[in-house]
Amino acid sequence: MARSTWMSDAYRWNIPPLYDGAEKLAAELGTTSLVAQVLYNRGISDASGADAFLKPSLSRDLIDPLELDGCDRAAERIAAAVRKGERIVIYGDYDVDGMTASAILISCIRLCEGDVGFYVPHRLDEGYGLNREALEEITTGGADLIVTVDCGISAGDLVEEFSDRVDIIITDHHVLPDHLPDACAIVHPHVGKSYANANLCGAGVAFKLAWQVARKICGDNRVNDRMKQFLLEATTLAGLGTIADYVPLTGENHVIAMFGLRGIPAVENVGLKALLASAKLADARTIDAYQVGYVLAPRLNAAGRMGHASEAVELLTTDDPARAKEIAEYLGAENDRRRRIEQEITAQAVEMVNHQGLDAPSDRAIVLASDQWHGGVIGIVASRLVDRFRRPAVVMDIGEDGVTQGSARSIQGFHMAEALAACENHLISHGGHAMAGGMRIDAAEIEKFTAQFVDYANKRISDEQMLPCIEVEAETKIDALGFPVVQILESMAPFGPQNPRPLVVLRNCRLVGVPRRMGQRGETISIMLEQGTGAIRCVGFRMGTLPDYLLGAGTVDVVGRPNINEFQGRRTIELELKDVRRIDE
Repeated sequence: MARSTWMSDAYRWNIPPLYDGAEKLAAELGTTSLVAQVLYNRGISDASGADAFLKPSLSRDLIDPLELDGCDRAAERIAAAVRKGERIVIYGDYDVDGMTASAILISCIRLCEGDVGFYVPHRLDEGYGLNREALEEITTGGADLIVTVDCGISAGDLVEEFSDRVDIIITDHHVLPDHLPDACAIVHPHVGKSYANANLCGAGVAFKLAWQVARKICGDNRVNDRMKQFLLEATTLAGLGTIADYVPLTGENHVIAMFGLRGIPAVENVGLKALLASAKLADARTIDAYQVGYVLAPRLNAAGRMGHASEAVELLTTDDPARAKEIAEYLGAENDRRRRIEQEITAQAVEMVNHQGLDAPSDRAIVLASDQWHGGVIGIVASRLVDRFRRPAVVMDIGEDGVTQGSARSIQGFHMAEALAACENHLISHGGHAMAGGMRIDAAEIEKFTAQFVDYANKRISDEQMLPCIEVEAETKIDALGFPVVQILESMAPFGPQNPRPLVVLRNCRLVGVPRRMGQRGETISIMLEQGTGAIRCVGFRMGTLPDYLLGAGTVDVVGRPNINEFQGRRTIELELKDVRRIDE
């Protein structure tokens, strides 16, 4: 059965087909068909799968590192380097996934008493991934083994060039090139035998490798207590990287993210403690995916965006509380500066789009460039443009030498890495995945690239993709949103890609009274709805125009997130509104 689509004045509501086994699954789980439908939407259609999702276990649900092709070979080489006293250098990326991946392997090798250092390229000066100058510096400095994290899979030529001087292990998760590097080992969820979690991020790959290194050092599949404690602690870093890199939070990724979040409040990592304190989260009993994505991750990312990401890696690997506090406070200040610059550039970019008519229906992608923009925030600006104009966006910072750094963000169904590859005749380099990418281009090629990229998008993006869409879990009734059901829905956290916070549709609801404005600006709206014998309070944030829209309406359909509100010791079920459609008699 196909999805059904309903339209409001502002959104398209996508509703999945009903699961014909919902009643049976609900009976097996002792719950309702709504919960069964939500599980089915996540690819779960039996009781064992539901149990693994709702009550995950590290020992049961993490995939053995030996299932990840190349992991054992890479771990053996690292263990050998530790035993021989060889110099190991971790070559990371400058985003949170790369930082946490680097920190996991650095900490693991230090715990094994190995000789380890790290290198992180400068975002603006060097760009993403391996580069010749960096490899020259590392090898000249005496490295015997280089281990890449969250990068390197597309650097076949460089790996071949330096292979007679240093062993190189590639750990990555990005799109595979036509020809793999001839590396000492490659650890990548898409290389070799099929790995059950194709969406493992860079930190997840590093965590698996660290686990196998620990086994090699301990000489047994069961690691000693010291290593076991390290690996439990490392799940916090792997969880941070998983959430921050916006990979699907299903299967093993859901397990890593959930236990990573659970471990953060009691974490022993000196740097993470300092980061929590600087973000005023030191006393938080729980940390959720929102706090990672919008509070902690931006502070870590500020190092790479505004300065050098090596300071964030140092933060995550230092044992010195004073140094950790210094770095964490610096990152907080840099994040504030990043926010101000990003807001200024976003306003300029929106003005350019409006002035040049780049949001016309005939153009299904936006490409902007300026020599006045800060290259560290252009990716965020691209995301803002996607949110506002509902089409892929490429934002570029033109350097003084004409070499231009670009960041790209996409919409669902338009594969950004493939789009950049289709235009590579105009690019110096490029990389990325389905929803985001990065590239370098000579300024002289920008106009030709723009024309080719927009033409590529025009041919592949449908009218439907251009409309804002709300992905709904199911239609339900107010009476069905009791505490046991909503508690199960909330237990599906952490929420993220392919595991969104559940949205439901309530149809033919009667408006009770008049909408009430709340907050200093009156932009938060509260309405009461009745349906049959059920009633529910609904709250809409940033919905200041809703009272005017509902004037004279008696019946509405709504989309919203059911949640449990606790206020002054009283717990109630509420619906956080996403959209409202009036039904005129």
